[in-house]
Amino acid sequence: MSARPLRLGFPVKVMGRPDLKSNDTRGWRKGPHLRTSLEYVDAILDYLVKIEVDMYRMSSDLAPYATHPDMPQFHDMVAESDADLATFGRKARDLDIRLSFHPSQFVLLNSPDPELTRKSIWDLSSQAEMLDRMGLGPEAVLVTHVGGVYGDREESRARWIQGYDQCPEHVRRRLVLENDDIRFGAGDVLWIHERCGVPLVFDYQHFWCLNPEGLALRPTLESFVRSWPEGVRPKIHFSSPRTEMREVKRKVTDKDRETLKAGKELKGQLLGAPVKATSRVKTVLVPPIWTGHADFTNPFEFATFMREAKHLDFDVMLESKTKDLSLLKLKSDLLRYAPDVAERFGTGPDDANDLAEVEKLLDQGVAAEEEPDVDEGDLADAPERARA
Repeated sequence: MSARPLRLGFPVKVMGRPDLKSNDTRGWRKGPHLRTSLEYVDAILDYLVKIEVDMYRMSSDLAPYATHPDMPQFHDMVAESDADLATFGRKARDLDIRLSFHPSQFVLLNSPDPELTRKSIWDLSSQAEMLDRMGLGPEAVLVTHVGGVYGDREESRARWIQGYDQCPEHVRRRLVLENDDIRFGAGDVLWIHERCGVPLVFDYQHFWCLNPEGLALRPTLESFVRSWPEGVRPKIHFSSPRTEMREVKRKVTDKDRETLKAGKELKGQLLGAPVKATSRVKTVLVPPIWTGHADFTNPFEFATFMREAKHLDFDVMLESKTKDLSLLKLKSDLLRYAPDVAERFGTGPDDANDLAEVEKLLDQGVAAEEEPDVDEGDLADAPERARA
């Protein structure tokens, strides 16, 4: 293991400081620019220092419209921002903050459509170029998934390697591949790694959601960690699944209406709110889908995993819905329930007072991100996505 403590990070949106933007979200008519986004994330770096967090995933929309095929006026944005990118990257290096990108689910290297593959490579090239112009080392990576099944798993898996081979060198140098939750599991990405050498990001929740081979946790994690180049610390993803009932809106059927008009209850349906005979929509409570990310990280689950991963060296990107707030609470929870694990991340008794203040802040009430994360299964149509 390296002497440096392991890092904990979070992606994109800062929930503890809603005033901090992660990228320039203005519409194209208002001339959004990467330079504006860099001003926003520069302020996020200052916030990370304040809360003692040293890993962060930047928005994949950091350079707005930079690869939009119908908006050539934005295509030179990254090159135009060279000095700004260098300044930002120097600050991140001086602060020892590990940065990364996770391109959107629309970036597909295994698409059977050559045009979509070409566009995906363009997106990856733009983000890799930003990391290069920031002067960041090899730990600053682009995380991607295998992509769609397209009716033939083996062919689609092999086609990813063809797409990878088409990527320019500066993309292949930073690209890493993650196991997903409903299409391509750990066994699939290990198969790809053995044939092209791409480093692998282990996703803990995805591993449990999709492991048809019945692979054991520790040996699989070791294989993922070994896939990284020597001297480059691997990173993994960790999240806990949502466990609460989900509220789903459904149409009130004619049969429902007849039952309600007769003054009877809708049997076999757990409702989140009263329904009248005149209602058009009902709120039904249904069990959770395990691909969904929880608002906070379960500290007992995390501690158990980290003890299973003893003597392995990697940074951890937390993918909880409350982002930075979940990270801060986890640090506090680990100090209380698993100090041996907290110590691996550089948290000790000297941090107790600061973390107690965090607990007080959280007790005042927090909001969670409602939109699915880029790395989170779409809860509405998971079965359909599995067939895509």
